[in-house]
Amino acid sequence: MTKTLRPLVLTLGAATVVLPLLVVVFGTFKTLPQLFDSPLAPPSSPTLDNYRRAVDEGGLGAAFGNSVIVTAGAVTLTLAVASLAAFFCARVPGRVGWIVFGVLVAGLAVPAQAAIVPQYVLFDRLGLTDSLLGLILVDTTMTLPTAVFILGGFLRTIPEELYEAAELDGAGPLRSFASIALPLTRPALATTGIFLFVMDWNDLLYPLLFIRSHEQRTLPLALLDFQGEFLTQYPLLFAGVVIASVPVVVVYVLLQKHFVSGLTAGAVRG
Repeated sequence: MTKTLRPLVLTLGAATVVLPLLVVVFGTFKTLPQLFDSPLAPPSSPTLDNYRRAVDEGGLGAAFGNSVIVTAGAVTLTLAVASLAAFFCARVPGRVGWIVFGVLVAGLAVPAQAAIVPQYVLFDRLGLTDSLLGLILVDTTMTLPTAVFILGGFLRTIPEELYEAAELDGAGPLRSFASIALPLTRPALATTGIFLFVMDWNDLLYPLLFIRSHEQRTLPLALLDFQGEFLTQYPLLFAGVVIASVPVVVVYVLLQKHFVSGLTAGAVRG
């Protein structure tokens, strides 16, 4: 690519990202006629009424709280189970650890849609449909292979000598896990946590399948109410999208240092 074309290509690439973002952000401060009249123009008379209506009339306040509960519960439970499973796979000698690791990671090859019917039947019989606990459990189940895959690759880079030194001091497997593996895997845990947070926070499939009552809705499910059969309230929808995006941006900003180091830490065996 020549030096002349490179700035043009980069500019076009940036425009495809920035322009839709401007339409969404500017649209949250406009009325519906103003949005249709000039979608790219800054708001002439900015108003926060769309955010107020989205929270009060659209019920995004309660849905936001439900999403926080489901996401925090699912991410915490997934990290706890996945870190233990990945530690087991990394520490068991021979083929056993690789076999268990392969079985756990094999879930990545199964599309979520393929398991919808048996999952719904099972959770319905257990009385876990239309409940936040059911969403936490199903999100944990579906994101566990991803977490094990990321953490497993990182844990295998920890030198064996560290564990041998801990064993000489009388440390058992759980003590080695808590004192050696967990402190050294903080970057990987942060990286995995961001991935899990985005997946669980933006999940629409399982809330749409499991949740029936208005009180148990999560944010993605609540945003569907802003889309009508004949008319969509785009300013309200855009305000809801901005509200739903803020936690993801905040989490990434807080953990970005660990995120970058965690992506590269498991790539080179130390």
